[in-house]
Amino acid sequence: MALYSETVMDHFRNPRNVGVIKDADGVGEVGNAVCGDIMKIYLKIEDGIVSDVKFETFGYGSAIASSSMATELIKGKPLSDALKLTNQAVTEALDGLPAHKLHCSVLAEEAIQAAVKDYYDRQGIAYDPKEFPDCGSCAGCHG
Repeated sequence: MALYSETVMDHFRNPRNVGVIKDADGVGEVGNAVCGDIMKIYLKIEDGIVSDVKFETFGYGSAIASSSMATELIKGKPLSDALKLTNQAVTEALDGLPAHKLHCSVLAEEAIQAAVKDYYDRQGIAYDPKEFPDCGSCAGCHG
């Protein structure tokens, strides 16, 4: 059995939504000190919808694949759906990740949460801080 699914390999070899949104409405950056992965998510929001999303990821193939899949899962969706995206949903959409790479999907979830929080902060939108757990590794939410 292969270590990585075909879906993971496809998103690693052909990542979707790579890049920067210069005039992003929200930006979230997170990192994992243990493995060195760094993920940055850029959101463009129009009428409460994620109209565009891009990412920059420095890390292993699983981190790139997780970033790519996460952006695909929220693009064109209401911001509330983006905020609800879980690392489990990213992992399932990738047809699984090895146990020692699950942290990559967690980073994708945290980066999106950090970008949404940044959007709320920039727009002056009130929110419950409990919606944004203190992930501990998140440069974007603690800066």
